[in-house]
Amino acid sequence: MRAFRVTNNKLDYSRLSFDSNGLIPAIVQDAATGRVRMLGYMNREALDLTVQSGQLHFWSRSRQKLWLKGETSGNVHHVLDVRSDCDGDTLLVQVRPDGPTCHLGTESCFDGEPIAELEPLSETSRVVDEVAEVVASRRAQPVSGSYTNYLLEQGVDKVGKKIGEEAAEVIIAAKNGEPNALANEASDLIYHLLVLLEATGVSKDEVWKVLSTRRGRPLPDQPQ
Repeated sequence: MRAFRVTNNKLDYSRLSFDSNGLIPAIVQDAATGRVRMLGYMNREALDLTVQSGQLHFWSRSRQKLWLKGETSGNVHHVLDVRSDCDGDTLLVQVRPDGPTCHLGTESCFDGEPIAELEPLSETSRVVDEVAEVVASRRAQPVSGSYTNYLLEQGVDKVGKKIGEEAAEVIIAAKNGEPNALANEASDLIYHLLVLLEATGVSKDEVWKVLSTRRGRPLPDQPQ
């Protein structure tokens, strides 16, 4: 995907191929999780507005007008990067969304049941970002009976206590040599940590940024 990339708000249309209607499809991807959020269409004006404002704009084929993603819901999508595929006929737009993308209230427009599932999908570490998104959405839009909302309402002391309890259970499961229990308790610990981050207003992205600096870091000198 090196054919076209926006840097310093400068556009080079010579490498892009718009269709006969002056449109180009744009795949919208969550920059934090890599998850595909939606597919929309841009004309040159929509692309200009996207780059100049840093907020996602499209051309509505049904309404025949420009529109800002989130102009009704308030879930604006902040654009971090725009690039094209090798043929220059499709855009990939990486965003940081303020909330759900789909008009149905889901994080992605592709959250429905699959029309074909040839092999079971294996979970990856991206699920941590997805759980964090759910926690954030509970804070923005509380759900009656939600355990997450209960914790957020109780505050840092309650969540901190739960983290202490879960950490102790992680240690016990590890010492007892119980792999399944350890996986369950570790999951509980990560979930409660995500709730604590949300309760204190610390972005998970800040944690990932710090964690990324730990890759390949040499171990500290051990005492002799």
